[in-house]
Formats: sequence, structure tokens, C-alpha cells
Amino acid sequence: MKLSRRSILLGAGSLPFAVASLRTGALAQTAPATQNAEVPPILFVHGNGDYDALWMTTLWRMESNGVARDRMAAINFTDPNARSDDKVEQANRSSTEDQRRELAAAIADLKRRTGAARVALVGSSRGGYAIRNVIRNGGTGDVSHAVLCGTPNHGVFATDDQPNNEFNGRGTFLRGLNEGESEVTPGTAFLTMRSDGMDKYAQADGRFIGKPGTPTGVTVEGPELKGATNLVLGALDHREVAFHPRAFREIYKFIAGREPARIAIVPEQSVRLSGLVTGTPGGVSTNRPVAGATVDVFRVDPDTGERRGGAVHSAKTGADGRWGPAQVEPSWFLEFVLTSPDAPTTHIYRSPFARSSDVVHLRAARPLGPADKDAGAVVIMSRPRGYFGLPRDVVLLDGKEPADVKPGVPTDSAATLRLPAAEAGRNIVAQFGEERIVARAWPASENRIAIAELTY
Repeated sequence: MKLSRRSILLGAGSLPFAVASLRTGALAQTAPATQNAEVPPILFVHGNGDYDALWMTTLWRMESNGVARDRMAAINFTDPNARSDDKVEQANRSSTEDQRRELAAAIADLKRRTGAARVALVGSSRGGYAIRNVIRNGGTGDVSHAVLCGTPNHGVFATDDQPNNEFNGRGTFLRGLNEGESEVTPGTAFLTMRSDGMDKYAQADGRFIGKPGTPTGVTVEGPELKGATNLVLGALDHREVAFHPRAFREIYKFIAGREPARIAIVPEQSVRLSGLVTGTPGGVSTNRPVAGATVDVFRVDPDTGERRGGAVHSAKTGADGRWGPAQVEPSWFLEFVLTSPDAPTTHIYRSPFARSSDVVHLRAARPLGPADKDAGAVVIMSRPRGYFGLPRDVVLLDGKEPADVKPGVPTDSAATLRLPAAEAGRNIVAQFGEERIVARAWPASENRIAIAELTY
């Protein structure tokens, strides 16, 4: 049966009039109907350089629709960054085979815990490579659904150089995944989701990968696959096609076979938080645990960022790098103070946590560098689940649009404010859309950095 092109008005968000267009390749598959069956266990797979904590809001939305937390998991790849040459070892970086092996083990563990015969996989960006690699190499019997969000399935670039770079559409790895009339593996239902021109890794011009004016050989349609159901989610960026509420709707609908009952996150009455402290050995972000780090959690005033009393939780990490659990209320704005070996003391300000989570991971800020030498205080506004798009989004740091956020296609997930010494200690407002966080500008002379970390 040939599926006709259609448009779907998605749920509320920062872009209320964006639509999702359905595109189907040859031999398109339809997700199995599960209207009267239990949703299969779901394993979430993060992208290059990321960690499982990015799926926190998606996990909350799944829970808010009745999916039990113990029937979901999110993998934390040991070394999340790709090698520049997939065949050559690099410290604290992983090969495609490393990721395939770790994901296969996580699938086996989720099946064992739940007793399910098959699981659903949802991947962001590079995470989709590991999903496809597992399925293509004998894993289709373990995987009922595969959802690939912004995965550069035909490369970030497609050229004749760098044949062993996994992001090269003409390279060895992707040619192996894409060969054949259908680019998906029979027996598993595939869904891809992509942006309509706002994904920095699906652009014809190389300026987004450091080669301005050089054709990449890829297009905005690069994430699509022949044989999959292919959705276009409007003007969402590379990360939002995985973590935005509209992306959640399509993920849930494809796996469950029905619309979610709600998009909003249902708060819990009491919230327990815990997570992992990780580091950046050699300047490379890893998910390896950091021992001997101290984590202090404070409740702060939402309007001033000032602390309300003493620490509500204090802990020192052991060999496993874990901190918590901290008991908090779902209405509290929080400050996490991370004192980690060989790193600045990092003050992380967060919006209230609506539900409990064991993936509240903390990574120390990068060391103060040459650009910070004259700064009395450094405040970073960070958006891990998306990028800042100007003029698409409301983005304000201390009442102004950040000068280091480039307009047009969203490319920046962090903005930095440097203040003179006389202004150290004052409060800084970070605003993205309707999310507002107030942080304190701690003195750089004390080797401290503040981060206003957005949740949405």
C-alpha cells in the first residue's frame, strides 16, 4: 500500500505552527499495532559526546503516559566521542564496534530485566549508527522498533577523503549500512525524524563543519532512509528532533501505536535525585566516573538565585562516581556545587525537577582559559537538549541576546558571559523561551564558574 503525503499539527511548544510531514521511502514499514498491548521496553541511545541524562525529560514524559520506569533504560557509552579514523585507536574515544558492543550488552540486560523478547530502541544522532549497526549484524530479532532522531544516515559529509571517518557518507561504515535497495533491516520497524533545514549536520555548505564554501555532498534529507517511515518535524534543530515535546509525541506514537494521553510532564509529590560525576580527561568528554568529587545541593530563590538555608544534600563520590540520592520538592530551584579534582568549582543552577531521576549527571566546567584571564566572573548558559536559534528563539543572558550565539541555523548550545571583577557576586538571569534561571556570578579569582543549565 502506498502511503500518501500528509501533515500533522504537533503539540504546543516554542514553535506552535510547525508541522511534521510524513515521507515514506520504498518498502516503508508500519509500526506494529499495540493498541491493546503493553508498550515494549524502551532503550534510549545518546549521541556523539553526550550522555544518558539528555533523555531525562523524555523518560518523564513516558512515565507520565503510564510507561513503568523499570521498563526503560538509557545507555551511557563509556567514551561517547567518535574517533577521527574509526580504525585507529584514540584515547577516550570509541569506534563503531565499541558502540555496537556496548549497545548489544545493554539490550541483553534490558531483555533480562523485563523478560521481554524484543525491545524498542530510540537514538539521537550518532546513537542511530549504533542502533543500525546492532540490528544489521544479527540484532533484528531483539529489536521491534528503531527510532532514529537526527541521525546523519548519509553522512555529515560525503566525500572521497577520510574513508574511515564514520560520519562520511561515502566512507566504509555508512556505505556498509546503506547498501541495498532498502536501507533498513527487515523485521524491525524503522522511523526517522529530521529537521526541515535547521539541522547543522544536514547542510549542503561545509561552514557548519568548519569548511565554509565547500560542498558537503549531503542535503537536509540526509537523515532519511529508504524503507523507513520518514518524518519532517519542521524548524527543530539537530537535538530537538530527539528531545523536544513534539519529538516525544512521534516516538511514543510509533512505538505504542497510539497517541500519548499527554505531552506535559506530570509532577511527583516527592522527588529523589541522583546521578554520576564524569570528567574530561585530556580535554575529551567521557562518561567515566570521577572519584573524590564533592556534590552539595542547595535550594535557591527562583527570583534571586540566593540560597535558602544550608545544603539539602552533601556527598563525596566513590569509585563508581555516583552521588545522591537527594530528597527535594518538585517546586524547588536548585544549585549543585561540584568540587571535582583538577577542575574549577562549578556552580550549576537548575529549574525545578518535576519527577525523580537517577540520571542527574554532573560534569565540571572546563578550566578557565586565556579568554577568561581578564574576567572577574564567568557565567555560562547551557542548553544540552537543543541549540539556541536566533531569531527563532527567545534567548537572553543578563537581559541581552548573547553575542556568541550565531543567527540562522542553530549551532550553539552554550553562551558565555564574562563580567568585570566589580560585578562578581551579582545575580544573572538566563532566559530561554519560558524557562528562566537565575544564577550567581561567582568570583573567577576563586577558580569558580557558574552554569545556568536549561532543562527544556
